[in-house]
Amino acid sequence: MTVNAMTSKEVTKKVFNKEELFILDVRNHSDFQDWKIEGENFEYFNIPYFELLDGVEGIMDKIPTYKEVLVVCAKEGSSIMVAEMLSDEGLTVSYLKGGMKAWSEHLEPVKVGDFKEAGEIYQFVRIGKGCLSYMVVSNGEAAIIDATRMTTIYLEFADNIGAKITHVFDTHLHADHISGGRNIAEKTGATYWLPPKDATEVTFAYQPLEDGNLVEIGNVKINIHAIYSPGHTIGSTSFIVGEKFLLSGDILFIDSIGRPDLAGLAQDWVGDLRESLYKRYSELSEELIVLPAHFMIIEELNEDGSVSEKLGTLYAKNHGLNIEDENEFRKLVTENLPPQPNAYQEIRETNMGKINPDEEKQREMEIGPNRCAVR
Repeated sequence: MTVNAMTSKEVTKKVFNKEELFILDVRNHSDFQDWKIEGENFEYFNIPYFELLDGVEGIMDKIPTYKEVLVVCAKEGSSIMVAEMLSDEGLTVSYLKGGMKAWSEHLEPVKVGDFKEAGEIYQFVRIGKGCLSYMVVSNGEAAIIDATRMTTIYLEFADNIGAKITHVFDTHLHADHISGGRNIAEKTGATYWLPPKDATEVTFAYQPLEDGNLVEIGNVKINIHAIYSPGHTIGSTSFIVGEKFLLSGDILFIDSIGRPDLAGLAQDWVGDLRESLYKRYSELSEELIVLPAHFMIIEELNEDGSVSEKLGTLYAKNHGLNIEDENEFRKLVTENLPPQPNAYQEIRETNMGKINPDEEKQREMEIGPNRCAVR
């Protein structure tokens, strides 16, 4: 009996719309505990598929008949098998097309704003991994910030809206995902910008991105203004775009702040992190809309699925911006850290150009949640 395949895009819409969904996850318990599809109104039951090889009769009382049911596994095969068994028992179920592998790689573009000078900014939500990347468009030109390795979507999106990609930026040397920035620049002839303090070991040519750099996009001149803001890495750089948006990279998130330890230098960089957040950012307009490079929890999503908040609101509500005692702050960001991202050292070396793993290896390196924030 054939069962319905549900795509990552369809599941993403359910997340954005806060719909109900029952997920039967047939991966190992440890994989499920580490990383799962998250939705505010999703329910879950996790049982490894090998426990279902002799049939699904034992779990029929766990599967609701009044909700949409999605079976999920790592790559799709096991979920098809379990979905077919449930279908044979009379249930209507779907399986996740491409499994968690596809979920990890799905990008959903959301328009987050317009510029008064004419132009717009789009956020690409990597819903399964919490990565956020951006495209600034003005008068037929586009700039991309913090691109993922799934570069086709940016190229096709720019093509569909009639924009030529002229600049590509990374706010810092990423450690949780492989950057697509250099790849996009090579394919389009765009200028690739990288903070030089993060690029001391890179093996390729780049344009140094430094404090005060002004890059114009389109004839109407939407300025991308670089602000040196170290702390997550020593080169971390933020952007003010069109005097309206603050692209904060991995320094400041909606519900948390960046971690300073992904190069093993937490004690060294914690002072930089505090200065960036408590001095440099505090001097900026509270009306700036913060667009971070990651989100941590599904509750950070706005009604339309985007992730953003005014800087003034974050100074009022984000705990990481309200720790007066410097020692307490130091303790928070050096002792209260989640596990390191999977394969973060290999990811950093890939982003430096030192190693060039094949696509399957890159996919494997990135599996799991992002872990760029202090808890």
